[in-house]
Amino acid sequence: MSTLERMTVTLTAEIAEAVRGAVEAGEYASGSEIVREALRDWKHKRALRDQELAQLRANVREGVSDVEAGRINDFDAERIIRRGEQQLQSIEPSE
Repeated sequence: MSTLERMTVTLTAEIAEAVRGAVEAGEYASGSEIVREALRDWKHKRALRDQELAQLRANVREGVSDVEAGRINDFDAERIIRRGEQQLQSIEPSE
């Protein structure tokens, strides 16, 4: 079992009220439980961001390697921009 360490956290009035409301509604046993869940979510988001950044760096290394090896020979910025715009349109929600 991990050791607990007490820390003081200062919250805005709005967030403090939301925490109290969640505890009073029975959603959580305490404000500390809410903070611990929020920090677990924060750690998870950081880990995902780190994974995405590592993948992006790998993609850049692969691209640089392709250029250096001569595997890229028809760079057309306008074509790439059009392709990116088409991909964005295909994932944007339609109105």
